[in-house]
Amino acid sequence: MSRERQFWVWTAVLAAAIVLVVLVGSVLFPFIAGLAVAYFLDPVVDWMEKKGGSRLAATLAVCILFFAAMIALVIVIAPLLQSQVVGLFAKVPAIIDTVTVWLEPAKAALQEKFPGRPLDEIGATSKNFGAAAAAWLIRVLGGIWQGGLALFNAISLVVITPVVSFYLLRDWDDIVTRIDSWLPRGSAQNLRAIFADIDSVIAGFVRGQMIVGLCLAVIYGVGLTLVGLDFGLLIGIAAGLMSFVPYFGMLIGLAIAVAIAVVQFGAWQPVLLVLAVFAVGQLLESIFLTPKFVGDKVRLHAVWVIFALMVGGALFGFTGILLAIPVAATIGVVVRFVIDQYLDSALYKNSDGDPS
Repeated sequence: MSRERQFWVWTAVLAAAIVLVVLVGSVLFPFIAGLAVAYFLDPVVDWMEKKGGSRLAATLAVCILFFAAMIALVIVIAPLLQSQVVGLFAKVPAIIDTVTVWLEPAKAALQEKFPGRPLDEIGATSKNFGAAAAAWLIRVLGGIWQGGLALFNAISLVVITPVVSFYLLRDWDDIVTRIDSWLPRGSAQNLRAIFADIDSVIAGFVRGQMIVGLCLAVIYGVGLTLVGLDFGLLIGIAAGLMSFVPYFGMLIGLAIAVAIAVVQFGAWQPVLLVLAVFAVGQLLESIFLTPKFVGDKVRLHAVWVIFALMVGGALFGFTGILLAIPVAATIGVVVRFVIDQYLDSALYKNSDGDPS
């Protein structure tokens, strides 16, 4: 098969995959979740298998332990967070009003310093923008609920995901071997190198970010609770778990925590303590957590991650968010491979083979 024909074959496969996601994206969530669980638990099963256990027994044990731990975590955490979620939403109007009053002196000072500036119009515009942003967030959350966590899909997630995870995990090595046998023999070595690089990036980023996010959730949740902040546990856990989107989780959590602290305490000292909690979390993340668990080998730029998550969420809802990081990693690896091939080609080098 010529290279041109191979290109069109792979293009058709990619287009078919995209169409499939568009058509059945609303029911893919439990299957993608099961695939993700199997992918990340495969090293554990491989390790148990090397220790002398059978693949079937290792898969069964790992799946039971993993999903039992998830259920136990939900049982423990859900009641603690439920009341905080309800209380936070009930208090949002009061928080907005208090923050608006709190900012009035700053607005008056700016009005005196810049009398020609239409601050009232800016304030009205900012209010309209805030209302539009809130409405957009509600629509996004509603879309996630309908597209990923509606009742049927929630039941599917509980029932189907463990089954999919078990069978994929049990047959993982056979699946990899079968896919490897389908690779074009002339390009198999290059494709294996690309897939190995993709695997390294996805595993390093997602596994590392999961550990970092859990650590930050503990730091923020415990820290804000010790400060005495209302809804501190909820805000801290949410900010930590959202940290897989670079800077987003920290900034959103910080803004909400500071606003609540202003409303709740009415003094600067608790606000400074809230800032200190996030500062400690960011310091630990920068100097220890991210270098230790993620490292520089992942090579996924923060802007690229944010862009991928936004595009995935906008196009395919919650399913797109789950697929965003693997797709972003794959594109990044392929682009780097193409660039390396170009830099090693005669098109880039001069006639004597040296870079000009």
